Amino acid sequence: MQILRSIDALAEIDKPVVLAAGVFDGIHLGHRAVLQSALDAAQRVEGEAIALTFVPHPATILRPESAPRLLTSPEFKLRHLETLGFKHALLVTFDAEFAAIEPEDFVLQLCRAARQLSGICVGEGWGFGSGRRGDCRMLRHFGQIHGFFTTGVAPVRVGGEIVSSTIIREALAAGDIAKAARFLGRSYSVSGPIHRGRGMGRSLGFPTANLPNQGEQYPLDGVYAVRTLLEGVPHEGVANIGFRPTVGESSERLLEVHLFDFDRDFYGAQMEVTFAHFLRPEKKFPSLDALRVGIAQDAAMARAWFGNSPMHP
Repeated sequence: MQILRSIDALAEIDKPVVLAAGVFDGIHLGHRAVLQSALDAAQRVEGEAIALTFVPHPATILRPESAPRLLTSPEFKLRHLETLGFKHALLVTFDAEFAAIEPEDFVLQLCRAARQLSGICVGEGWGFGSGRRGDCRMLRHFGQIHGFFTTGVAPVRVGGEIVSSTIIREALAAGDIAKAARFLGRSYSVSGPIHRGRGMGRSLGFPTANLPNQGEQYPLDGVYAVRTLLEGVPHEGVANIGFRPTVGESSERLLEVHLFDFDRDFYGAQMEVTFAHFLRPEKKFPSLDALRVGIAQDAAMARAWFGNSPMHP
């Protein structure tokens, strides 16, 4: 995937451009509808679909005191976009200066930068520009003047509820990973580099991979059966999210993953962790021996769940 890091870089595209614009945190079913509309439109005009998104999440600038946890890190979001079929992504830096841009000026920047701006696809309720004054109506007005179409994609509903990143975060925080998966259209996962821990898991006979939180929304604290991709290779395992109360509470929530039938040095490697099934809440064990027995029971439960899962090969 080619990453365009400024609006002016749109000039590098020598085909008609169809933009899919949005924050797209989570790439959930609602986002996918917008993104797919751009891919389909680009095919019709023999052009190039480009996902226009923002880094960091606009809320970190507009309301830092209440900015949400991320459903996808910036790097993970780009990987999802590439999987959907995008060959280009435009990353617009969202800072205080950009937040103050009038919506008319933002649209004009896009029109002037692209050799041929064919269309813009957005969610029906998407707002942009200073005070979020820009909307589909404004885009359509400018499209009539500058020769591009605007597609406002209606919200997607699942079980009568409108799909949104907020609802997915709430479901994860409550431990309802099944609901989060229904709204995402996939099981929830996080990704990042493996960091070296204290080696406590290895001393107990269960070496773990430790993934630092990159501002992502973790599910409810507890133990999960997980599927992982370690440098692209799938593995099953069991993971704990929480503060490790048995071995000395951590000041931050940790994600520790034990991979089944795997024991080699994996520090620094990239791992994607998909939360497949909730096993139990996190708890404090009376001793390290009791913790060792507990981890063994967790691993056995996870193996049994995978053995009965319809997704299991």
